[in-house]
Amino acid sequence: MNTSEKIVDNVNRLPESLQEEVLDFTYFLIQKIEKGELKSLSQAQQSSMDVLWDNDEDEVWNDVPAR
Repeated sequence: MNTSEKIVDNVNRLPESLQEEVLDFTYFLIQKIEKGELKSLSQAQQSSMDVLWDNDEDEVWNDVPAR
């Protein structure tokens, strides 16, 4: 029996209210994974953009007054 089958077997033995808690926990875990992936992507984008934006030519744009 693989892990998924063990989880299903155990969840089926729980009352409905506890099954809902297990479901909520799985949503939490998925969200945690997705946030980690987004954070990694954001960090990769930042380092890529640093190469483009952190240069002497673009420093002049830092002094443009905001309207």
